[in-house]
Amino acid sequence: MPYLTKTLTSVVEQSIGRDRLEIITVNDGSTDGTGKELERFAEEYPGLFQVFHQENSGGPSAPRNKGLDHARGRFVFFLDADDYLGEEALERMLAMAEKNKTDVVLGKMKGVNGRGAPASMFVRNQPRTDVFNSRVYWALNPLKLIRRELIEKHKLRFPLGYKTCEDQLFTGMLYLKADGISVVADYDCLYIVKRDDGGNITTSTRGADSRIKVLELMVDLVEKHVPAGPDRDGLMNRHLSIDMFHALIHLARESDPELQRKNYEQLRALLERSYPDSLKARVNAITRLRGELIQRGMLQESIELEKVDRRHRSSGEQPGILVEGDRAYTLLPFFRDAERGIPDEIYDVTAALQDRHRLDSVGIEDGVLRMTGHAYLRRVPQDVPTSTELVLRERDTKAEHRFPTTVVATPELGAGKEDAGKYRYPEAGFAAEVDLTKAVDGGRLPKGLWDVFVAVRVEDVVKEIRFGHKRLPEVATTPQTYVVADGEENFAAALYYTQPYSNLTLDVGENKHKVADKLRIEGTRWSTRIPSQLEVSGSWKLAGMPAGALGVRLEGDGGRSVTVPVTPTGDSAFTASVSLEGLATGSWTVSLWLPSQHGKGWSKPVGPQSALTNTRWISRGVPRFAAVAKKRNKLVLRVGRVAIVKAVLKRLKALTSGKR
Repeated sequence: MPYLTKTLTSVVEQSIGRDRLEIITVNDGSTDGTGKELERFAEEYPGLFQVFHQENSGGPSAPRNKGLDHARGRFVFFLDADDYLGEEALERMLAMAEKNKTDVVLGKMKGVNGRGAPASMFVRNQPRTDVFNSRVYWALNPLKLIRRELIEKHKLRFPLGYKTCEDQLFTGMLYLKADGISVVADYDCLYIVKRDDGGNITTSTRGADSRIKVLELMVDLVEKHVPAGPDRDGLMNRHLSIDMFHALIHLARESDPELQRKNYEQLRALLERSYPDSLKARVNAITRLRGELIQRGMLQESIELEKVDRRHRSSGEQPGILVEGDRAYTLLPFFRDAERGIPDEIYDVTAALQDRHRLDSVGIEDGVLRMTGHAYLRRVPQDVPTSTELVLRERDTKAEHRFPTTVVATPELGAGKEDAGKYRYPEAGFAAEVDLTKAVDGGRLPKGLWDVFVAVRVEDVVKEIRFGHKRLPEVATTPQTYVVADGEENFAAALYYTQPYSNLTLDVGENKHKVADKLRIEGTRWSTRIPSQLEVSGSWKLAGMPAGALGVRLEGDGGRSVTVPVTPTGDSAFTASVSLEGLATGSWTVSLWLPSQHGKGWSKPVGPQSALTNTRWISRGVPRFAAVAKKRNKLVLRVGRVAIVKAVLKRLKALTSGKR
């Protein structure tokens, strides 16, 4: 009962507001007081609840269909009596559906009390996707926000007669017919609960028979609606990796030998018709081995495999990896067993090797890119010759450059819970240094967006890892822009993290990160002591630049210029005092200046300064002035001599007319 109370409370307290909800509840013949609790909530919230009571149907399909028959809202959400919603779940999911005009929205799920929850499809928000370009198909439960028009248009209902997996047929068809699917991954929308009494239907329903029947129906559905090829293989991968696996778990526990053999032959017949070589190459190694044993009719070996896999899963320890030449194999049962004769390629995991990696530090100093971290291939023993390279690959041209790294000891790696601490990686750390001014044949790394990879080599097996999205908390995540000195020239380089995957990229040559955007003027004024001196204050947001490079520049007519170095007043603040003494008569534009190459550089014009007025001073007995010109986007000073006679006549005229 406390499960149901929490479920209903989570619905009535939704931030979307009760005025936008209709709550349909179905008491499917329960005997634990569920009906009374539903009526209590209906009485407490008049007009919000519809409560239906019916004879026990033996599964969730009939009560869900009853709810659909009475639903009137634009969207429906199925919620089991064990589970509950996050406070903003419906509001966020509805907003995602309406903004992107999608028919189905998956909200992030979180397991409670040790219950596992789907996770691979919730790595990031996905405004609009489908089953072929995301992992949503790996979550075939109906606990989603669904546009009711889609359900009624295709006359969809849950099939009767199944105690488990019945939702796959309903949800699978929804996915295939949906005009767009959204994923809310940045908020815990749905909490799925493992009951203390073991009362969850999915976990309490035993036997392989019903699971195999649903598996056959799902294979038929996919083959009917998706043409043969990569898209079909992608969906079939899910059914073999999860549903066939679950069927085999129950088959291995079956006490009736005749039923066990019958179920096994059903799986064998299914694979004979629906397991092409392209799909065999796509599934993971243990699924491939399961399929191979089934196709060979090796029932006892299949049972043994499930026992071994159950031990692995309960202990958290996974089988090791054998590397030979340019291939890697997982050491699952019957590998190179002469009696069974299973081919090596069934165990091949070369393309699916799991890696672990972390960025610990990265920066550019004196033109040298420095990076530390670790990277290794999971479950590969470290006594096999291993090396790591830093790879920079230009995004558009695909040009790449590889740089060696030095080993950094990591004695703690592998000592955690993963794989029960069986595998250790004491030399997986690395340090890399790349002189950007000499990176390519002794010359500068060319302009471009250089994506950062780490290549881990074990014998002749090489895996490249897109690097940077896993990092220590102290690693700066905001873009870091540097001005790098290359002899008498300077160039720009920036370190930043891509969106949405947050991988590290080096931007050489201001493709995305402009140096001038990192320079800022805080204010200007005339010196109170020296009226011919302009005082400029500002700041920079550069992570690094050559000492003394930044200055305030006055550019006059005919290409004349004067540059005054700034004086740092803090980590990123500066001032500069610019004397107008000696400037030729004419207009002078004021800007911040960083030299680049061949007389070029980065110029950041000082914008109009409304508080800055004209000034006058005496230079060698001659009165001079600087007038602030009215320019739209820049500060221009008009410098010249004061015309004495003209000024006197103007003053006399003012006096005689009585003006002051």
